[in-house]
Amino acid sequence: MTIIKKKIAYAALIIAGFFTFAGSAWYLTFAPTPYQVTQEQLDGYFTYPPQNTPNWQQSALDKTNYEFTYRSFDGEVVHGRIRYPQPLVDISEPIPVMIGAHGMGRSQIRWFQDSFKGRPTVESVDKIAEQALHHGYAVISIDARNHGQRKDPDYTIADVMGDLHYWGKRGPYEAMIRDTVRDHRVLLDWIVKQPQFDSKRINIAGYSMGAQVSLLLASVDSRISDVAAVVPPHADDTTALVSPSNFLAGLSDNKVWLVTGDDDEYASIEENESFFNGIPSKNKKHLRFDSGHILPAHYVAQLVSWF
Repeated sequence: MTIIKKKIAYAALIIAGFFTFAGSAWYLTFAPTPYQVTQEQLDGYFTYPPQNTPNWQQSALDKTNYEFTYRSFDGEVVHGRIRYPQPLVDISEPIPVMIGAHGMGRSQIRWFQDSFKGRPTVESVDKIAEQALHHGYAVISIDARNHGQRKDPDYTIADVMGDLHYWGKRGPYEAMIRDTVRDHRVLLDWIVKQPQFDSKRINIAGYSMGAQVSLLLASVDSRISDVAAVVPPHADDTTALVSPSNFLAGLSDNKVWLVTGDDDEYASIEENESFFNGIPSKNKKHLRFDSGHILPAHYVAQLVSWF
C-alpha cells in the first residue's frame, strides 16, 4: 500500500506540474499585455465623419416618452429613448439634457424602468433618471454596440470578453467601446440642433461600462459638461485606447463625480483613488460606498446635488 500511495502521489505531482506548465504557457502566449499608445493615436481614436442627416426616426409612446433610431457614422442603426420632464408641447424654453449610459450586458431601457423581463434594475439607474426629470432635465439613452436591440447573436458580449481575457484579442472590445462613444457623438450632433434642448447643459451619467463610456465621451467632446461616473471598471494599458486613465487631460473643464464601491471586483480602492487623484478638474468629488460593483440603492440620493 505504501508503494501504491507513493506512486499515486508521484502521478499527482506530475499532473499538477503539467497543468502548471500549461497554464503558464497559455498565460505567456495569450494573456493580454500592456501596450503603449502615442498622443496622436489617442487624439484620433474617437474622431468620426460628420453626419449632416443621421436619418432620425422618432415615435411617441406617450406625451413625454419617445422611441427613436438614427444612423451612426458608419451606417449602423442606433436605438434609444427620450423622456421629457413634461409634455414636449409645453416646453417653452430650452431644457438641460442628461444622457444615461448603461452597463455591460444591459440596455438603454434600464434608465426608464425598474425592471425588464422580470429582472430588476439593480443598478438603480432608473432612479437617477427620475432625479434628472425632477430637476427639469430630458433623459436620453441609447443602446451600446452589441447591446439591447443591437445584439449580434453570432458574436455576443460573452464572445467579446472571452476573446479579450482568454486569448488576448483586444480589438473587438476596444472597437465596441470606441464606436459606442462615437455613436454618442453623433447623438450630440442631433441634440445641439434641437430648439427644446439647452446645448450648454448636456451632462452624462453612466454605470460600469457606461461610466467608462461617459468619461471617454466627456474627455473627447467639449459638448459634455458634467459627468457622473458610477463604478467604472479599472481599465489599464492592456486596453490602452479605451482606458479613461489615458484621457484624463480632457476632463480638466468638467465637473466630475466618481462613485465607487470599496469591495468592487472590477476596481480596487487603490485603483479608484489613483484614478480620482489623476482627474485634473478642480470641480470633482469622490463618493465611496461599502459595497461591491452593485452599489446599495441609497447611493442615488447622494447624487442630488450633482444636478
